[in-house]
Amino acid sequence: MTNVPPSLSFNPAGIELDRRQGLSRQLYQALRMRVLDGRLVSGTRLPASRDLAAALAISRNSVVRAYDQLYAEGFIEGRVGDGTYVAQLPQNGLPAKKLSTNPSTGLSTGLPTGLSTKQAETPGVLSSKVIHNAALERMQKHHLPSPPSGPPRAFRVGVPAFDLFPFEVWAKLNAAFWRKPDLQQLCYGAPEGDARLRGLIAAYLRSSRGMQCSAEQIVITSGAQQGISLCAQLLVEPGDGVAVENPGYRAAGHAFAVAGARLHGVAVDSEGIDCAELARVTDCRLAYVTPSHQYPTGVVMSLARRLELLAWAERTQGWIVEDDYDGEYRYSGAPLAPLAALDRGGRVLYVGTFGKVAFPALRLGYLVLPLGLVEAFSRRRAVDVRHSEVSTQAVMAEFMAAGHFQRHIRRMRRAALSRRNTLLSGWPADIPGVGELPAIAAGLHMTVPVESVARERELIELASSVDVEINGLSSYWLPTCATPIDQRAGLVLGFAAVPETSIKAALERLRPVWRVR
Repeated sequence: MTNVPPSLSFNPAGIELDRRQGLSRQLYQALRMRVLDGRLVSGTRLPASRDLAAALAISRNSVVRAYDQLYAEGFIEGRVGDGTYVAQLPQNGLPAKKLSTNPSTGLSTGLPTGLSTKQAETPGVLSSKVIHNAALERMQKHHLPSPPSGPPRAFRVGVPAFDLFPFEVWAKLNAAFWRKPDLQQLCYGAPEGDARLRGLIAAYLRSSRGMQCSAEQIVITSGAQQGISLCAQLLVEPGDGVAVENPGYRAAGHAFAVAGARLHGVAVDSEGIDCAELARVTDCRLAYVTPSHQYPTGVVMSLARRLELLAWAERTQGWIVEDDYDGEYRYSGAPLAPLAALDRGGRVLYVGTFGKVAFPALRLGYLVLPLGLVEAFSRRRAVDVRHSEVSTQAVMAEFMAAGHFQRHIRRMRRAALSRRNTLLSGWPADIPGVGELPAIAAGLHMTVPVESVARERELIELASSVDVEINGLSSYWLPTCATPIDQRAGLVLGFAAVPETSIKAALERLRPVWRVR
């Protein structure tokens, strides 16, 4: 056994576990907290799973699961033949002060909120016309095509396996609500959303995603896109710089552009958004990111990069909008903790949605906000939509409270994994001009490199001729991008929208038109 200096030894004393709760989750949180607050420094050797299990009087499997989650998130690393150690994190990516382990309850004292309230006020006639015309010009300049409609088909992006949704259960809960509705619920509701649903969302995020949040921090929205738009309206003044991933989710960039932002496309590498490039954007007050599963490349943001991004927000007093659109889908271990779970400075606004675990037409999402922003966001949302549709919120709350939601997520994850495997196993080999399949550890889609944009377009047109839907990676880049055009090419394929039989049939139709065996 390697000798470890006393300063780098690990003492499990002080770790108290409630045996009535999930032991592996508690152990994971306890170890993660000790890394973040500096009690476990980089290079500390952790006990073997069997030894730690004996010391805590729990099963070895509980320790292994906790270690696996910490390893997946980058907190620990294995050294061949030498055990498990706390990972070496770059000091320049850490905040100057230690990360607090207390939940964020709002903005740090003295921080400017930077909220734009102009659009929430009632301007005069002239200023209304100016605002209206400017917004129209920006919408025309940043026009986006509507998402595809109609029944899902292979390989539509952004659509879950909603053919598996328990519609009978939903119908019964909906009927029960309307059979004898609470008259108070039929009046005007709170603009921030149904209190019970907000509490259940907070409980879910605490137990399943490692976020220390409360119901008071949550604002219900009509899907993730409205949440992003609210961030754009309240955090951005015309002329402000906003960093977006490039390639990235164009509809998010559209929302910020319509609010008057000047978009800065920041490159994405194998660890996520390039924070060095972001730091060179001197006028940027907000960054929009998809760290759990970057859209569309599929990259999972590393822990070191997450800490760098949080340090950027603290240093510049900027905002981070985290879109966790399909974070529930991870195929090895539990879903990774969101970026917001690491935020203790009140700089991250978390965008969540039910559309990727239920069905897109549900139009139900939520924001998790620093407490200091909740009132402003609620008031701004009430200008456009007085409050969310009441019965949908009430039914979703009962759906969650009765345990259907968690069971459905597990079923959806298994289905997406099976459909992913069907696509991987049946994907045609040696397609001219197409690179190798990537590793797909999370999410609902994959991206395959292609040698040129011309070849990308040819493959997409041929696929369309046999009723197969494929998106081109080149369409996800900002028009002003400096990356050479042929380096932007690729095929973006969703694998969850249709059953395995439909995936196999689509692949069979592709082979002859793509001229592969």
